[in-house]
Amino acid sequence: MSSHPPLRLHVPEPSGRPGHATDFSYLWLSEAGSVRRPAVDTTHFDTQDLAYRLIRVLNHEGRAVGSWAPAISHEQLRHGLRGMMKTRIFDARMMMAQRQKKISFYMQCLGEEAIAVAHAMALEPGDMCFPTYRQQGLLLGREDVSLVELMCQLMSNERDPMKGRQLPVMYSSKEKGFFSISGNLATQFIQAVGWAMASAISGDTRIASGWIGDGATAESDFHTALTFAHVYRAPVILNVVNNQWAISTFQAIAGGESTTFAARGVGNGIASLRVDGNDFLAVYAATRWAAERARSNLGPTLIEWVTYRAGAHSTSDDPSRYRPADDWQRFPLGDPIARLKQHLVALGIWSEQEHEKVQQELEAEVAAAQKEAESHGTLLDGHIPNVASMFEDVYAEMPAHLRRQRQQLGL
Repeated sequence: MSSHPPLRLHVPEPSGRPGHATDFSYLWLSEAGSVRRPAVDTTHFDTQDLAYRLIRVLNHEGRAVGSWAPAISHEQLRHGLRGMMKTRIFDARMMMAQRQKKISFYMQCLGEEAIAVAHAMALEPGDMCFPTYRQQGLLLGREDVSLVELMCQLMSNERDPMKGRQLPVMYSSKEKGFFSISGNLATQFIQAVGWAMASAISGDTRIASGWIGDGATAESDFHTALTFAHVYRAPVILNVVNNQWAISTFQAIAGGESTTFAARGVGNGIASLRVDGNDFLAVYAATRWAAERARSNLGPTLIEWVTYRAGAHSTSDDPSRYRPADDWQRFPLGDPIARLKQHLVALGIWSEQEHEKVQQELEAEVAAAQKEAESHGTLLDGHIPNVASMFEDVYAEMPAHLRRQRQQLGL
């Protein structure tokens, strides 16, 4: 008879459930400015500690401290804050539009605005992002992106640039470096690596940026992407947005308990960083570091962005069923907008009065865009793309059987 006790299967549990406060001690935080910044040409071996610590720039007083503090102009800082504010306002109005049944579905990025907005600012024109459905800040943080077109896509109306072929929030803009969003989890990573490899094969200078959530790291495509990125030194940034929840499943179920997602990069021979995703300056600095590595033929970088999904997974989700209602207010990394605002105020380039003024201006801008978008139709009135559009954009020359089908429809 064995002297060992019976075997037991460990099933990870979140550190907080409805009715109980969450214990965020599992996050393994580092003091702002305490994490070293290695040279861009470092090896993946030399980033092992960076995969477990947390790169932070903004301290509790809103000051930028440490070696990761980036060289960024006051104009860029103001632009970044405006971009995050606009993203949050856009999200709020579209959530309301969904409740009014003007659109069928929506997914906001409340609490995660700094990651996409700062990341986009740190890339170069022509670089291609392969986002998931919570990186709308990659587009909304830009001044040259039409809010009306984004809203028409959400409403699937007659001006929808996707012509009704994509779910709401699954935008696409080749000109803006925003690859078509895929609803299948983790596919963005292998697509980004493949695009980056093609860029290198063609001798181009553009890099790719792939996006994934903590839950989707459990998909096989995640591991396949890491293997190809490492073996071929693909010029790609591999972003893991760890917002603690994959729909209703805590990040520990995907393997985040007692380790980090960044550690998986080091184990695959990839330089890896773990970064405070609610710190605009840390996001900007880490992205610039990773982009420089990729553009200098030094290979890929995996970055785990530690943040918190402040709202529901989507308009079909009720987070009060599986987590404490006040988690976001208690999250130790705070609100990314409030933190950058504090920094700008400390620099003397922002004020409470200007913040309120900009808030009102952006709300008016988003409201005006919504009014124009709704003039082209919403889910309520049936103004959808012309049925003839289903035959377009598929073949360079329409085959005979499709011409016959179009004729049968009287088109």
